[in-house]
Amino acid sequence: MLAVPDMAAPSAGLRQRGPGRAGAPDAAPGAAPAASPEPPEAGLAAAAPPLSPGTFWLTRIVLLRSIAFLYFVAFLVAFHQNKQLIGEKGLLPCKLYLQEVKKYFKGKVGLDALSYAPTLIWFLDWSAMDSTLDCLALAGLAVAAFVLLTGCANMVLMSLLWLLYLSLVNVGQIWYSFGWESQLLETGFLGIFLCPLWSLSRLPQGSPPSRIVIWSFRWLIFRIMLGAGLIKIRGDRCWRELTCMDYHYETQPVPNPISYFMHRSPWWFHRLETLVNHFIELLVPFFLLLGRRMAILHGLLQILFQVLLIISGNLSFLNWLTMVPSLACFDDASLGLLLGSRLRERAARLQRPGTRGQSPSLGSCVRRVLNISLGLLITYLSIPVVLNLLSSRQVMNTSFNSLRIVNTYGAFGSITKERTEVILQGTSSLDPNDPTAVWEEFEFKCKPGDLRRRPCLISPYHYRLDWLMWFAAFQVDPGGTLQVQVQPARGEARPRWEVVDPEKDRPLLPPCQPAGPQEVL
Repeated sequence: MLAVPDMAAPSAGLRQRGPGRAGAPDAAPGAAPAASPEPPEAGLAAAAPPLSPGTFWLTRIVLLRSIAFLYFVAFLVAFHQNKQLIGEKGLLPCKLYLQEVKKYFKGKVGLDALSYAPTLIWFLDWSAMDSTLDCLALAGLAVAAFVLLTGCANMVLMSLLWLLYLSLVNVGQIWYSFGWESQLLETGFLGIFLCPLWSLSRLPQGSPPSRIVIWSFRWLIFRIMLGAGLIKIRGDRCWRELTCMDYHYETQPVPNPISYFMHRSPWWFHRLETLVNHFIELLVPFFLLLGRRMAILHGLLQILFQVLLIISGNLSFLNWLTMVPSLACFDDASLGLLLGSRLRERAARLQRPGTRGQSPSLGSCVRRVLNISLGLLITYLSIPVVLNLLSSRQVMNTSFNSLRIVNTYGAFGSITKERTEVILQGTSSLDPNDPTAVWEEFEFKCKPGDLRRRPCLISPYHYRLDWLMWFAAFQVDPGGTLQVQVQPARGEARPRWEVVDPEKDRPLLPPCQPAGPQEVL
């Protein structure tokens, strides 16, 4: 690089010029002195210095708030629906379930029972189960709201959120059997190790996010997407023939208003969609191994893909949740422009080498030990998961441990080609076989039913019963409306009720306590 003499620093004589503007002629004799130069603007002086790549101070804030948002939604769903599903008069009371587990383990609540169904409810009052379930959900809502609004969390708060939701999932039975329940628990478990031990500061000095935790999030999104891609290629042949999207929007569990227009797209668009799906799920995950820029591209593609899925259907909070580990692909330098200048300035100060020379605190040492332990634990628990990915008999949405820390994932390995709906009708007639009995249809909150009703738009909220009725439709023969009658369940010592298919005389829904249809549905 050549030095240009004209650009050299001014001489001492030039520095002794009058107070006029630089480059202006000398003031004439007797003229008033020129005004002194104005100080630089405050905004320029306070401008945050550029952030260096490779640190994740801001990434931690975004991750924690995202996890808290998903916890908030999940606990809100639990608060609204638990009493009807697993409460004292619910379809599958969790009290009866825990009693059966206790009976299986010889009437003791020991390590065997705790390991089979780890939940705080073992140690709480069972006489008012509805209140107990509400208290767990409300406590989770309160903690999640605090983390979401402030961006502040520590290991204690994140552990509490994880333990509260684990307690609900492990007594939720079939109502909590969806793959995203385990995915939220695994994501929330990793979120525990993002935080300092005690401090509630958003940018706690001396507690940088561990690369072990960041790569654990990346390993999670890698498994989610690759598992979803492999289960499709190994499953329904329509994924290999590029025709699955011809049916998906119509036959998905709970379509939304946009699903109709997506379904009416031309055939070439559906083929392109399927190809893009295979590219995102089977090839893009390997971008994580190709350096920082490709990892950022991976994060952008995955988030865009999930946004498109959110627009096209009501898939609960699954797609919202899948975006969370993708955020770990972005470091402070890539997220800086999206956050406020004060946060960027504080993060830049923490990046300076001078802040790293301090002696580590006890909490930092504990975190370091815990992070290394986390890496070893994730590695060990990933062995059966990797073997499952490599297996031609791959299973999806399976947990290999009751804590649901490392799981297998996948979605829509097979696509139904026709939509079948279970239509529930009830009658107040004393004799349901009376030809004059009037049968009325029960409408669900969001499940397709009345053709004159517009599809709902509820994502990320989740109606659990509506989703399971989609699965129930696979168990009945298509061909119109199925009339059912409510009768006392056989072999029960106290009155419980079940919905029975009168033609086949078998239960269609699990037995439940007496409750009005509006309360249950």
